[in-house]
Amino acid sequence: MSRVSAEPDRTPEEDRWGLLRGGEGLMTGTVVSAAVIAATAGHVDSTLQLATAIVGTTLVYWLAHLHAAAIGSAVHQRLHPLHALRSAATHTWTVAAASLVPLAILLVARALGVDELGAAWIALWATVALLALYSYLAGRRGGLGVRDSIVCGAAGCGLGLVAAALKAALH
Repeated sequence: MSRVSAEPDRTPEEDRWGLLRGGEGLMTGTVVSAAVIAATAGHVDSTLQLATAIVGTTLVYWLAHLHAAAIGSAVHQRLHPLHALRSAATHTWTVAAASLVPLAILLVARALGVDELGAAWIALWATVALLALYSYLAGRRGGLGVRDSIVCGAAGCGLGLVAAALKAALH
């Protein structure tokens, strides 16, 4: 299996879904989801309200990120605003999509009979694991060795642990 270049510009075959160039969005959307779970779980009346808070907050954050990226491109690169918006959407969609994994974990835990607060903790710990995994993979993808990639993974894990500490402090 050939190794893909670490250059940020990839051919469509190498990054068909934009996950490599959208790695920042995966991290950001996952951190936002973790923060929402930490802040709202136990303070809402239902899983539906928690799910709505996760998706709604992540979508608002993505729209703000999309708007900022589009305006920045339009101004900096002198692009037509609609072209800049299309380009920004293809590079930022992962911010919104990242909320789907913790959301799915929350809903599956609830479907398996876990109480609402327990399901929220499961989803929150899943975000910690995802942040560690994404960060580790970024290190490997960036050419780091296993040890240095583990350090990257620990940094990502640390972000998630901050959200877990917030949850523990609030509840």
